[in-house]
Amino acid sequence: MNKFFAAGVVSSVLSVFLVVNALEASQHEAAPPTLKKSHKPTTQERINALKKFSSVVEQIERYYVDKVSINDIVDKAIDGLLSNLDAHSSYLTPKKFRDFRAQTEGEFGGLGITVGIRDGALTVIAPLDDTPAFRAGIKAGDVILKINSESTLNMTIDNAVNLMRGKPKTPIELTIVRKSESKPLVIKMLRDIIKIKSVHAKRIEGTDYLYVRVNSFDRNVVKGVLTELKKVPKLEGIVLDLRSNPGGLLNQAIDLSNLFIKQGLIVSQKGRIKSEDIAYRATGRAPYPNLPIAVLVNGGTASASEIVSGALQDHKRAIVIGEDTFGKGSVQTTFPVGREEAIKITIARYYLPSGRTIQAVGIKPDIVIHPGSVPQDESKFNLKEADLKHHLEQELKELDRKKDTKALSNTASKGEKPITLKDINADIQLKVAIDTLKVWDIIMASKEISK
Repeated sequence: MNKFFAAGVVSSVLSVFLVVNALEASQHEAAPPTLKKSHKPTTQERINALKKFSSVVEQIERYYVDKVSINDIVDKAIDGLLSNLDAHSSYLTPKKFRDFRAQTEGEFGGLGITVGIRDGALTVIAPLDDTPAFRAGIKAGDVILKINSESTLNMTIDNAVNLMRGKPKTPIELTIVRKSESKPLVIKMLRDIIKIKSVHAKRIEGTDYLYVRVNSFDRNVVKGVLTELKKVPKLEGIVLDLRSNPGGLLNQAIDLSNLFIKQGLIVSQKGRIKSEDIAYRATGRAPYPNLPIAVLVNGGTASASEIVSGALQDHKRAIVIGEDTFGKGSVQTTFPVGREEAIKITIARYYLPSGRTIQAVGIKPDIVIHPGSVPQDESKFNLKEADLKHHLEQELKELDRKKDTKALSNTASKGEKPITLKDINADIQLKVAIDTLKVWDIIMASKEISK
């Protein structure tokens, strides 16, 4: 060991002695009493660990086949440390930190796709509606094998996101593995500016139910949902579609739940530092505390959308229908490291009112139903006179509508067209949700009669 390196080790040891008392004191104050007791490293153990690290650094500097600067060695060490903690913790180099801030503060070109690590593979959580990924046919559950020519094996989420982002209208190629396909699929698309309308709502034909689709939890979700609900004066139930919703803002998830849950816990956030644990409770001002709700979920339902579906399920305010959700229930925050770098680490996990965790488990639906169309008996001619009459009436209404004045036609937006029987038959999960609301109505009506 040369004298310069020895001096470095000595200075590191001295630094440890100077800060260890402060570290131990702060940890003693912050440690929650309810946490399981774990071995607290002694000062000597910390020194030995630092010596081990310093020894490895020295051997790399001395013997590695290529010359590597000390800064590169430390950067790689930090990156490896964080990526081995969990799939969501990472080291943000100056470039990655700039990209991260651009993602959260600025405008960028992308695919409209949310990804996570599942079983060690880069997996699509969900494509957002009307985005390049959605139009190209990317599906929740697809495993991304390559981004252009670069393999995603052992790639972090941040690195994958950085590769997929870029200037609008630039080409990108994804090689994906899909369960239903025997060979990998190569999908080409163009990046674009991602603009999402977070809330869509439609009346369900022949009922007093409303279909509400929430694509992602941006800052306009609660306002959008409340506006749509108020448009229906005699609302008897809603189908809340959270399928392929990758999440978003926590406050919007909580406030959406507050529309339907009058009292009790909605979600709690718990980490190692007990003083920073947060419990989010209902405000008591729910405008729709008894409205029947059927929630649709699938493998692309994640994070904030899992909080909503789980809270409604735990409070017995909704029947959850579909498939197991993704299981993204952890909280990340960034801590600056110097002026241009940062680390992003998981600091807490979300827990539902019943105490169950979302992380890696997800929400189990009350009624499991896989996607597809409603089976039809095609061996018989089933068009009844009433069906034919209804069909002809709809055609006449459509012709009359086209003859209306331009001013009148402008009052009806494309999104206000009702969900028809044809739409329902094409989506068996939606049909089950509507049938569930009908059963709910019957049960509630029978209870009123028996009083």
